[in-house]
Amino acid sequence: MPKVSKEGKIIIIQGDITEQDADAIVNAANNELWMGGGVAGAIKRKGGIEIEKEAVEKGPIPVGEVAVTNAGKLKTKYVIHAATMGMDFKTDSQIIRKATHSSLRKAEELQLQSLAFPALGTGVGGFPLKECAQIMLAETRSFLKTSEHLQEVRFVLFDQESCATFRQRYDELRENR
Repeated sequence: MPKVSKEGKIIIIQGDITEQDADAIVNAANNELWMGGGVAGAIKRKGGIEIEKEAVEKGPIPVGEVAVTNAGKLKTKYVIHAATMGMDFKTDSQIIRKATHSSLRKAEELQLQSLAFPALGTGVGGFPLKECAQIMLAETRSFLKTSEHLQEVRFVLFDQESCATFRQRYDELRENR
């Protein structure tokens, strides 16, 4: 069952982010914007190499910032590449927070109504899932309170454990208003 916030819809689902029909999906990227494995690799495989080519032309970008590309063959309009790590593949809570906020801000600038996120930094970056969920959900709830365009933010988690963790953290955030 989707979780819904009063400030805007926050939906947490298990699934494949490349199958989302949101206005944009977020790619957990490195700051050079090369698309190797994990979420980036799945986006490149399904959406086409043109996504990576366009991304790399826009890189490098500062860690925590974003670049926007077309979505190739995907159902979405855009891919927002959030640099959650440098080429050292290290990340931390401040970077996850900044990359989340930068993605939300870019979606707002583009006047998008819906956005889908993966769990940023938890793959190659090795960031703890529970802490990632806490940061991303809190940042999103806060952002949606003042958003003029963004109406729905989906967290699309590939496996059952990640989905359950995000749902648990969301419930805890709502209880501790």
